[in-house]
Amino acid sequence: MEKEQAQMTLWDNLLGISWVDSSWIPILNNVTVLDYFSERSNPFYDRTCNNEVVKMQRLTLDHLTQMAGVEYILLHAQEPILFIIRKQQRQSPTQVIPLADYYIIAGVIYQAPDLGSVINSRVLSAVHGVQSSFDEAMSYCRYHPSKGYWWHFKDQEERDKAKPKSKKKEEPSSFFQRQRVDSLLLDLRQKFPPKFVQQKSGEKPVAVDQIKKEAEPAPEAIKQEEKEPTKSTQPSAGTKAPPEKRMRVQ
Repeated sequence: MEKEQAQMTLWDNLLGISWVDSSWIPILNNVTVLDYFSERSNPFYDRTCNNEVVKMQRLTLDHLTQMAGVEYILLHAQEPILFIIRKQQRQSPTQVIPLADYYIIAGVIYQAPDLGSVINSRVLSAVHGVQSSFDEAMSYCRYHPSKGYWWHFKDQEERDKAKPKSKKKEEPSSFFQRQRVDSLLLDLRQKFPPKFVQQKSGEKPVAVDQIKKEAEPAPEAIKQEEKEPTKSTQPSAGTKAPPEKRMRVQ
């Protein structure tokens, strides 16, 4: 059991690496591809396989069907770009169990992921995306005992600031509005008369009561003005009025 777990861990680590030997790329074909795959520096090659035994005994690959154990075969070839090699466990000349597949593209060797690894990767990616979305949503959530829950988005505030504010067009007032405003202002003036008046621009405002006192003359001056015209209207005794002119009758 421990050996199988160690083997699975090794396979998982090999899914993220690749291997290439540029000196073999010009001569890769259906015959040489297995020799290329069996290079000692290739991390995907198991040196305890039956291919290594056949190679050491200088036998042909047809003898692999008569042996039990791990072996490598050329499963598919599309010269000179694509080659697929399968690693399998042979139990009898007619019964084998596939263990792993490797594909060679332009001389670069990769390990093809199995179905379990693909599903596991997709599930982890989906769970990570969902968890990230929940974390981001919670960062915008706000709560206050008086208001409750609400959403606070920073991007929305930046968009609102960036948008140009449209100015409302000022429409002229109607005759009814002007007449109504004038009547209200007149009513307010009568109820609350002004206490200070500015006679000229730039001068200091003067109290209305002070202006009224200066405008009204004193009662003695009024009496003297009334007496003076009476004297002037009565002619003196020593003076005579000029004779009246009469029209001559011809």
